[in-house]
Parts: sequence; C-alpha cells; structure tokens
Amino acid sequence: MLEINILASGSSGNAALVRGETACFLVDAGLSTKELTLRLATCGVEPRDLAAILITHEHGDHSRGLPQWAKRHGTPIYCNRQTAAVLRDKVVDFSGWKIFETGSEFDLEGTTIRSFLVPHDAVEPVGFVIRARGRSFGFLTDLGHATTLVLESLRGVEGLLIETNYDEELLQRDTKRPWAIKQRIQSRHGHLSNTAAADTVAQLHHASLGHLLLGHLSRDCNREDLAMAAMKKVLGSSATELYCASPETVSPCIRLA
Repeated sequence: MLEINILASGSSGNAALVRGETACFLVDAGLSTKELTLRLATCGVEPRDLAAILITHEHGDHSRGLPQWAKRHGTPIYCNRQTAAVLRDKVVDFSGWKIFETGSEFDLEGTTIRSFLVPHDAVEPVGFVIRARGRSFGFLTDLGHATTLVLESLRGVEGLLIETNYDEELLQRDTKRPWAIKQRIQSRHGHLSNTAAADTVAQLHHASLGHLLLGHLSRDCNREDLAMAAMKKVLGSSATELYCASPETVSPCIRLA
C-alpha cells in the first residue's frame, strides 16, 4: 500500500507526504517548518511520525524548510552526495544525513526507493520511484526534458506526479521575466511545458496508470485549465484520474493498494 498527499507544489514551495506500510516520509521540504507542520496535521501526521525527508535537489523551493526542521526535529535527510555538499552549508550541526548514490535503490522500513538522474540546472537533481507491496508512484519535477533514462525509470508506475510548469504562449507574453530567464526555463535543463509534459505522459501511459498529478505550475506563466487540457488530449477516454496540485492546498490522498 502507498498513500500520497501533495502538501504543496509550485515555485513557492514543494513537499509531499508518502505513507507506506510501516513508515511515512516527505519528498522535499520547500515550506517553512510551521507550514509543513500545519499541512502534515491535516493528514493526521505529526513531525515525530516522519522516518525521513527525501530531497530531489537543493533549490530553495524544495529544501527551504530543512535548516529549521533539522534543528527542531532531527528527521534524517536522504539525498545524494553533491546535493548534501550544498545543503550542509545551510543545515549546520546536523548528523542525520543519509547519502545515497544516484540510481541506487534503498529500503525505508519496507518501502523501496529508487532515484534517477533528471536534466535540471542543479548539482545532481533526481526523481524518485517509490514502491511498496507491488504498487509504485513516481515523482518527476524540475526537468527540462524527459531523457530515455527518465522514461525507463518511470515505466509502469501506477501513480505519477509530473511537472507542468508553463504554457509556451503565456511564458512568451510574460513581462516580469527577462529574456535570459525565459531561455533558462525553456532550456533542456530548465522546466517542462504543458506540451512537453503531455508528450512525456503519452510515452508512459498504460492501462494501470490510475493517478496522474500535475505539479509545479508557474503562477504567472500557466493556468490549471491549460495544463489539464493539454493532458486530457493525451489521456483521451482513459480511466486515469487527473488532478492539479496547488501551492496553497493539500491534495486529496492518492491510495495505491
């Protein structure tokens, strides 16, 4: 059994709660300790219940809460070596680092976690596939394009959170971002557009993909209706449940049992 709640997803902060058979943990901690605690409480989880925090990469919207959380609660932090090297400058006097090699598989109290490298402008960014009792869920955020490794890593998952960061037309029309930033966003180490995310899902879709969550939407350069419409074109009459995650509210619980 796996249960997933997206606590927040967006440029202002990202975090997800995963509950397996015997352990619960976070994927990313891009919210303040206060906000993380409040959102966990809506799921019936207290800080002391967490067995771990998994980190995809070091950017603030995925790791902002770590310094205070580690100081207050001491929850073990799982990340790869290069990500830890950056975060150690912020998470000081902390001995709970659990370092994994990117691409490796490890067990967390009966839940299996495998990381895979993704193309993004961070030191060693990863996605995750999480498995328990034959069920699997993939986390795919912050990447400029889906490589063969990404696609093969996620093949067959029954639930997926995928980035749908921007709408191409809205990004081009945006007046807040200079051209250089727009180029970075659209680069092969930037972020996925609605179209690119839909193309990725088209290559991953299968009959048992029961849940698809869209995440990391730009507040200025995307809209939920645009992201959902792009994905519905791919899903067609599929039975896959589609949901758009938000930076402000906790998602409904996704259960894979």
